[in-house]
Amino acid sequence: MSTHEAGSLHAQGRAPAWLEVPQDVNALLQQIWPDTAHKGDDGVLRVGGLSAPEIVAQVGTPAFVLDEADFRGRAQAFAHAFADAFAHLAGARVHYAAKALISVGIARWLAEDDLAVDVCSDGELDTVLRGGIAPNRVTFHGSNKSDAELAQAMALGVDLIVIDSLAEIDQAERVAAALDCQPEVMLRCSIGVEAHTHEYIATSHEDQKFGLSVADGSAAQGVRRLAEQQRLQLRGLHTHIGSQIFDTEAFQLAIRRMARLTAQIEHEHGLNLPELGLGGGFGVAYTTGHDPLAPAAIAGRMAAHLEQECQAAGVAVPHVTIEPGRAIAGPAGVTLYTVGTVKPVTLDGGFTRLYVSVDGGMSDNIRTALYGAEYSATVASRYSTAPPQLSRVVGKHCESGDIVVKDEYLPADVAAGDILAVPVTGAYCHSMASNYNAIGRPPIASVRDGLLTVLVRRETMDDLLARDLFA
Repeated sequence: MSTHEAGSLHAQGRAPAWLEVPQDVNALLQQIWPDTAHKGDDGVLRVGGLSAPEIVAQVGTPAFVLDEADFRGRAQAFAHAFADAFAHLAGARVHYAAKALISVGIARWLAEDDLAVDVCSDGELDTVLRGGIAPNRVTFHGSNKSDAELAQAMALGVDLIVIDSLAEIDQAERVAAALDCQPEVMLRCSIGVEAHTHEYIATSHEDQKFGLSVADGSAAQGVRRLAEQQRLQLRGLHTHIGSQIFDTEAFQLAIRRMARLTAQIEHEHGLNLPELGLGGGFGVAYTTGHDPLAPAAIAGRMAAHLEQECQAAGVAVPHVTIEPGRAIAGPAGVTLYTVGTVKPVTLDGGFTRLYVSVDGGMSDNIRTALYGAEYSATVASRYSTAPPQLSRVVGKHCESGDIVVKDEYLPADVAAGDILAVPVTGAYCHSMASNYNAIGRPPIASVRDGLLTVLVRRETMDDLLARDLFA
């Protein structure tokens, strides 16, 4: 039997085991909301000192709302945790992963808080530079960099360029020769660690596009070629095992393999590798089914593993870079929608699911359709005395797979005009947004201490048609 094209998102019976019927359908599960989010007796959601209706009155819906204090607090928590945990070793530095969510305003926060950034395109590089990030606090990633991107990164003097393939070694050496410079680089290695995450966000097993494989000898070949050429200065090795990872066992295995690989390279080639990039991928709680570790716990365990594994491998402990993105931006974001059509659908066995349509959808949150991601939701504009009803929040796009929240208990009286809030949408929602069905992308509004600042305005039809030469 062929699989339905909506896959696992196609209607399939009752709620998942982790989703419990709430005693109070108005209550917030605080662990999945920004620090400043709360509801009063009126049932109205408030974030950053502003109510959901007040925010909607200023920017409309759908809208990405970012709790500035929460975002910056999480970034600083990671920076301090890793600085403290690695202080007795060679140190560690946090590079915020811009791909999760970036704008000029967000880059300014990062610059003010003295964080470094990793980017993977010239567009991300330009954005963070305009926000005040110094080039020497930027790492440039990417599996298919253009000559122009490499030239820009080298001319600006970015801190590190992460080499992703054998072909890129020759390419980067040629560009460096044309610019008469000697950029520092890291070599990205695929080390065969199968992180327990979705296939599309597991990035260190063998059968995927990133890095050079240790198993097939490509990584060793890359090291040899870097050692032979004159321009590129190899500062260390890099790996990234995936995203949305909750245990540290996969990181422990990655650290062990990277320590042994470092020892092998130093022994065979006489190279000193003072830097080790361990990527990011730290999980966040989207639902009650997730239980993430605090930054201090992650940093402490990784530091202990690194010290132990380097000692066993007989190499000096390197300076470490990590690249959290989702773990900083994700929980700080909330998306506000306005409810439109509400439709009860009766399934086999008399089971009824409430389909709640909102004025956004897969154009502002593709993750549910792409990864089968799970989200929560709450009515944000009023208190309800109705019982909980198992619901599915869907969008306005012409796709049956246009689902925002697959399973959630909402009040049975949810109705058109209600404001619905979906938490943990700060990462990979705006950055992966599209114009499907010719719909403009939502704004990003930051809130703090009762003040709202539009970081990115709503996209208009004029914006959409600006590149249409017949418009």
